[in-house]
Amino acid sequence: MELDKLVLDKQYYSISEVAAMFKVNTSLIRYWENEFDILQPKKNRKGDRLCGQEDIHLLKLSYQLLRERKYTIEGAKRRRK
Repeated sequence: MELDKLVLDKQYYSISEVAAMFKVNTSLIRYWENEFDILQPKKNRKGDRLCGQEDIHLLKLSYQLLRERKYTIEGAKRRRK
């Protein structure tokens, strides 16, 4: 997948930018944030999520486990520990 070639040139990305990177809906990013404690994007004063490069790296790992390797949520949680 093109995620390996992902160039992160900004400090923070909006949730819609992150969803576009992974070609998923923003609701899926929010769901993964709830499921995986390790994902902790910052929120601005309006409450908008801002994902840093570390968050994107963790999302990439989650994406690979869930979408490419077909792990369940529980399986991905166990694998990441």
